[in-house]
Amino acid sequence: MSLQKCLLAALAALVCGAALAQKIPPDVAAALERAKVPLDAVTLLVVDAEGKGGTPRLSHRTQVQVNPASVMKLVTTYAGLDLLGPAYTWPTSVFVEGAVREGTLFGNLVIKGQGDPKLVAERLWLLLRRVQGLGIEKIAGDIVLDRSAFETLEADPASFDGEPLRPYNATPDALLLNFKSVVMTFVPDRTANIAQVHYEPPLAGVQMQTTVPLSPGTNGGNGGNGACGDYRATLKADFSDLTRIRFGGNYPLSCFEKVWPVAYADPASYSLRAVEGLWRAMGGQLVGKVRAGVPASSTALAPAFEMSSPSLAEVIRDINKFSNNVMAQQLFLSLSLPARAANNTANGTAATQTSALPASREASRAVVNRWWKERISPDDAPTVDNGSGLSRSERISAQALARMLQIAYRSPLMPELMSSLPIAGVDGTLRRSKAVAQGSAHLKPGSLRDVTALAGYVHGTSGKRYVLVAIANHPNANAVRPAFDALVDWTVRD
Repeated sequence: MSLQKCLLAALAALVCGAALAQKIPPDVAAALERAKVPLDAVTLLVVDAEGKGGTPRLSHRTQVQVNPASVMKLVTTYAGLDLLGPAYTWPTSVFVEGAVREGTLFGNLVIKGQGDPKLVAERLWLLLRRVQGLGIEKIAGDIVLDRSAFETLEADPASFDGEPLRPYNATPDALLLNFKSVVMTFVPDRTANIAQVHYEPPLAGVQMQTTVPLSPGTNGGNGGNGACGDYRATLKADFSDLTRIRFGGNYPLSCFEKVWPVAYADPASYSLRAVEGLWRAMGGQLVGKVRAGVPASSTALAPAFEMSSPSLAEVIRDINKFSNNVMAQQLFLSLSLPARAANNTANGTAATQTSALPASREASRAVVNRWWKERISPDDAPTVDNGSGLSRSERISAQALARMLQIAYRSPLMPELMSSLPIAGVDGTLRRSKAVAQGSAHLKPGSLRDVTALAGYVHGTSGKRYVLVAIANHPNANAVRPAFDALVDWTVRD
């Protein structure tokens, strides 16, 4: 065979191989057709995780920038790991302004937040218990909450989707307490024919109804089956009065114990009410009030103590496994937090220079953009809004996202990132995945109105690992999950 014929044959084989790689698997194509989602509304990419193998197994519209919904959390969490380090922690500092004599603080107690994404009710209790450990039982002055480390983000929690009482709509805060939510636990008492209602944390100035009548329901039912029904609707909860939580209905006996987290209707006053309510519930006395402020002690005095958050490696598991939007936004803002430089150094991670201004979305966008161009690619930088995917303006291409996931796979941070992702059919937001290959994929799903997405790592039967990206932007996007499940199964069968 002549050299020319050999070259033509090789070229034909290459073109044929590329064409096969672009062909969408029949099961996936059929599921997309059933969902009435056209091919020009989806972007699909399956490629070797290590960047080997040349031609992708599947490549369709990979350079088009699309809305990724919560899959954008992959960018935020990997940027956080790479810039801050997996051992990074957020301190919450407590300052004592004045002398303590015979159990009384003659002055103010200052609590300075620096972005802890997981300062939940039990950790707030531990912080206040440590205050009591300083010999403080009564505060003659005020409790001052310093939230100046982050820019002020006062947003209407109903503005995104009209669901102001959903905790996922909480705005980030330098002193984010319990996700600005009240957690209500309903415990049926058959003897008294009532359900006890427990609240965490107690909120100062808010009356909380502590019992609700039981309805017969179906004895022996289970909260996880149809016997329980829609207990939230049955309760007829009324959150319209900021000073009172009450129920006009009843609680089904068949539901057994249930936990219902609800965002407080006035997020601006939540931290003030939560700190005062818990302090008094613990037996603490307060002569003054709880107020927001930026006292001089935050910079002039050494803190009496600091409470550290869980490590970033632990925090990103909550962000990715359970798609926690406000925690993702806390991390995103923390990328431009001035205090992170000292924390990075303490954790043995190279610090990035930041300004003395409060952390802000604009500054964090600049940090992510610079990081992307230096560490991922000079091109294809994503359009980031708040870093959580709870946005209509965030955009990224499948090619860019896959490139980042390949780089992450080859990095020392791969175990932390991969272990933070939901496992298909096993846990997190993929626990109910219908993919046959359950347990064989670590993937981050995402969904908004008109958007469904899935991205992460798939483990093939041959032992190879692949990066998978699948995103649909279409009014019928919520119907493409069977197609994406089929894509996962096809990827596993390599």
